[in-house]
Amino acid sequence: MKFSSRVGRRIGWLAAFVALASGAFAPAAHAAPKQAVSGTASAAPAQDDPVQNPVGKVTIHFERTTASKCPVTFRIHGSFEGLPAGVQIIRYRVVGTEKWRSFKVPPNHGGAYTTVLQTFEWDWETEETSVQIEIKQPDGLVSNVLHYFKCGLPGEDETFGETTGDVGLTASGGPLAELVADAYVDAVQALSGAEVALVSRYGFYAGLDAGPVTREELWGTQSAGLAVDVHAMTGAQLKSLLAYPNPQGWVLTPSAALRYTLEGGAVTEITLNGVPVTDTQVIKIAANYILMGGWQGFPQWTGTTSVYHGGPDDTAALASYLVKNSPVNPPAGDRVTIR
Repeated sequence: MKFSSRVGRRIGWLAAFVALASGAFAPAAHAAPKQAVSGTASAAPAQDDPVQNPVGKVTIHFERTTASKCPVTFRIHGSFEGLPAGVQIIRYRVVGTEKWRSFKVPPNHGGAYTTVLQTFEWDWETEETSVQIEIKQPDGLVSNVLHYFKCGLPGEDETFGETTGDVGLTASGGPLAELVADAYVDAVQALSGAEVALVSRYGFYAGLDAGPVTREELWGTQSAGLAVDVHAMTGAQLKSLLAYPNPQGWVLTPSAALRYTLEGGAVTEITLNGVPVTDTQVIKIAANYILMGGWQGFPQWTGTTSVYHGGPDDTAALASYLVKNSPVNPPAGDRVTIR
């Protein structure tokens, strides 16, 4: 019996060795480790096809890094929200391309993380006018779309979101100017800290009809394609600028956070996010660079501090805003009160 037992053990080990060499069997202690998909630092989801949705929401932001409009170099920043706890490996690609890229989110992200995703170089031969990214996860999450129109034009039949009603253009600006101001601040706020935007009635040609916004309508509102920048000024400087007596009777229209009253040639009331603006308060304000230079019916922004020069062209800013927030309700046109 002892001899038979030893023979049996030898035959068993020989069979195991043959099976192991042929790849048919591997003892549990020597099996290849599996990629884990939990949200812990020691088990980040790095496999090609994740079985969970690590990103709840992704928003991308545009940052132009060249002074020229075209050719242009710009960076795309990604803000990721709803992340599980711990280290995460996020895979993404630009919509319309095949190459997947990845980056590692550190463990102490608090559920959100922002990083530079990619740098682009466009010229008139690139034939691109927008960027969007998709996340490699089961729900097929995609980001907002960012437009840039100074190196190419969108297709004639392309639309840019829709409005729930007519967005009117009045003698001083009205709802359309308010919509454009909202688009300006949205385009640069994440990277510059802009708190409000100002626009002039100058350069606007027509309002938007209810429904899908066409390329023709988009270019009909403002076709100059001026870059959106950010400057900082004090509350006193802002009040002086807003009170400037424009010869055509225009006023500077603000984005939604700012409201003010003009009476007797002076700003008598002004609030930012519902709080009165003080003379010494420093506010970051977005506008196109021509308005800042004193060429749209209002004085030059002398004495202010340049903060950011990375915004897109104003036509593209409006397109990106409309697509991102579609359907868009027309603003009320009541942010400026004149008595």
